[in-house]
Amino acid sequence: MPWGPDVETNLAIRSANHLKVRFIQQSLFPPQGNMYSINEGNYSKFPLGVKKYIKYCQEQDPATLRPYTTRYIGSLVADFHRNLLKGGIYIYPSTASHPKGKLRLLYECNPIAFLAEQAGGKASDGTNRILDIVPEQLHHRVPFFVGTKSMVEKAESFMLEFSVNA
Repeated sequence: MPWGPDVETNLAIRSANHLKVRFIQQSLFPPQGNMYSINEGNYSKFPLGVKKYIKYCQEQDPATLRPYTTRYIGSLVADFHRNLLKGGIYIYPSTASHPKGKLRLLYECNPIAFLAEQAGGKASDGTNRILDIVPEQLHHRVPFFVGTKSMVEKAESFMLEFSVNA
């Protein structure tokens, strides 16, 4: 007897003894999202571009579905999954205490970035495509922006406009 998520979430596990996973339907990010996921408790430590993007997300503008809803579970996989289904962006930026970011490129960011791109989304470190970054060490850490393509691109534009080197 099958168990686990069904057609609406895109995976079904058919056997508990031999985990056989198959895609039931192709999941795609909606073209526009209206959620952002970030730990706003660290707001004072964020780069200026991230602070400006958060304020952008909170502004009233019906044409762009703003203000966006903030939803942060604190789990990359859970937040990413919700944003994949409903449309949104997950951000784990660099901070004053972790200037290179905190998430590991090889085994946290790359797998999620691959899934995001397969679903029509985008993943970056704020300027560079995650899957193009060559790791310098096993635990290479990076800032992480992933989700609906248009939302990630908007966040990247804020990072570029308000970067220290701009």
